[in-house]
Amino acid sequence: MMAGCLPINEEIITEINMDIQDKKLQKIFSFQDERKSDSLFQYFWHRDPTYRYPAVMAFASIKDSTALDSIAALLKDPVDEVRAAAAFAIGQIGSSKGELLLFQAFDMEDTIGQFELANAAILEAVGKCGTKKSLEALSSIESYLPTDTALLTGQAYGIYRFGLRKQFSKKGTERMLDLVTDGAYPEEPRYVAANYLARFKDLDLSDKADDLVRSFTKEEDPRIRMVLAKVLGKTESEVARESLLGLVGAEQDYRVKCAMINALGKFEYGKVAQPISGFLKNPNIHVATTAANFFLEHGISREANNYRRIARDTLPWQVQVTMNQAALRHIPPYMEETIGMANYRLRRNFEKTENRYEKAAILNALGEYGWNYRYIGEKLLISDFPVVRSAGIAALAKICEPDRFKKYFGEGNPRIRRDIAATLQEGINAGDVGLIAEAAKLLRNQKMNFRDIIDSTAFLNTALAKLKLPGQTETYNELKQAIHFLNWQPKFKPKDPKFNNKIKWEILSGANEESTATIKTAKGDIQLQLFVNDAPGSVANFTKLARERFFNNKNFHRIVTNFVVQGGCPRGDGYGSLDYSIRSEFSMHHYNDEGYIGMASAGKDTEGTQFFITHAPTPHLDGRYTIFGKVTKGMNVVHSLEIGDQIEKVEIDF
Repeated sequence: MMAGCLPINEEIITEINMDIQDKKLQKIFSFQDERKSDSLFQYFWHRDPTYRYPAVMAFASIKDSTALDSIAALLKDPVDEVRAAAAFAIGQIGSSKGELLLFQAFDMEDTIGQFELANAAILEAVGKCGTKKSLEALSSIESYLPTDTALLTGQAYGIYRFGLRKQFSKKGTERMLDLVTDGAYPEEPRYVAANYLARFKDLDLSDKADDLVRSFTKEEDPRIRMVLAKVLGKTESEVARESLLGLVGAEQDYRVKCAMINALGKFEYGKVAQPISGFLKNPNIHVATTAANFFLEHGISREANNYRRIARDTLPWQVQVTMNQAALRHIPPYMEETIGMANYRLRRNFEKTENRYEKAAILNALGEYGWNYRYIGEKLLISDFPVVRSAGIAALAKICEPDRFKKYFGEGNPRIRRDIAATLQEGINAGDVGLIAEAAKLLRNQKMNFRDIIDSTAFLNTALAKLKLPGQTETYNELKQAIHFLNWQPKFKPKDPKFNNKIKWEILSGANEESTATIKTAKGDIQLQLFVNDAPGSVANFTKLARERFFNNKNFHRIVTNFVVQGGCPRGDGYGSLDYSIRSEFSMHHYNDEGYIGMASAGKDTEGTQFFITHAPTPHLDGRYTIFGKVTKGMNVVHSLEIGDQIEKVEIDF
């Protein structure tokens, strides 16, 4: 027999060695970036898992349902990480056809945990594409021991993902309650289970209040405590109220304290308002504004004048504006003098302040009183600040909410509707993309019926033609939907940006998994580890912008307590962009902690310059927003940021 015909026993490679300087790896990521499914398949059979792994992971971002059978073959890969990537990709695609493929691939004989990652990923992925029958099966698993952390976490994520798809079962909720209330289970599945109980409405938790209170008081992980606080509020039980009131004052983690204040909003106002009012002067701006928002959302009319008086105290502007807004919202219409005083103070502060974000907040507050519509319209049209213009239109939209509009103007008042429509048309004609987007949303308000006021959509088509794609895709889609609505056309399907910006690999020369960036602010430095091996396109774009000094003096334009801080917008209102977009890059990272860096977007593949940093875990963002880094130092700075704070510069180290 000739030597060439002898079988060759090639050594099976089991280790994945990602090095972004590897040209073959760059080619795979470029195929992902260009959405070239066929070009990626050739790497599915490469002997080195270093290339199989990113090739199959690419389909988590591409979401090509025609690739399911090919991806499924890698569910039996000899390398655990590759199997897990295949399961994740199938879940991301979300086709019901993936359900059977995933169940067939689950290795029930894996008693030693050789394929622990893959089995856990399969359990989670089933939650993204499975049927109610799968939910029942997943929820019924009770054989996992407290030491089976990965499988328990996969099960919890799977039930949670079903919930995000509005699929629930009694067994699923019982399983999540069991995970939360039994301290023997590890933190990660308990964290996921707590988020399930907190996020979804219509879960009957009333008979579990005692167990949940015990879990909350014993819990040490702030990720879980802040979510359990919300769960306690949902029970609306006396024992939960007493527990929250008894512990909120001593709570050291401001995020948990804010969650507790929010949870107290579920209880009778008179039993919780006084202790919450004490937090209005808390030195932590997040705590103070959360307390102010309590009175905005849950205030009562007989206390409205007191809110106005409180707003006169020496308080941060965010608290003052919110308390004046609470006064305007809750003052009865017959108390015209009190309304006038609250309104006067807000208008006076609008004229006095040079802070564009305070001006925007004040216009939003003025939207609580319908007769401010003229003042708001005038101010937004002459403002030099994009964030004020966008906020002004949003305030008009608030006035146009059916209950408010009827309260102030009666049923469908034609004169007021014409006045507001004229403001919207003037704003759209001005060509400001944020104003256009917000105005387009309002024009689609069915209750306002702008169809019988606007004779022609020609001015909308003119504005549409001036938009620059792909950078202004978000505004394009909003405006196009308004045109379809006003013309009685079928609902417009949002436009996805075409591929327009290749990954510039030369920018990543020298980059590796240890590469870092530092965001410098007046309050201190924020150091980030960059996930170059998971999101090279996003890292390259971020690096390019940083080196071009694009981020210098840009504002953190969005701060949401217990959620995110967001920056990188050239306009400072969230509607800013450049003349390109980059691709979404979804990986198996979870937003399961504070400090993850994600790309802001208006939908898949619309990312550009804006990014956010998480205050707290945000599992509902998993697989929907690119994660390209994590804070390694300076989270105290992140937590101290206020809206309007600036990025001095961003330094890249590789």
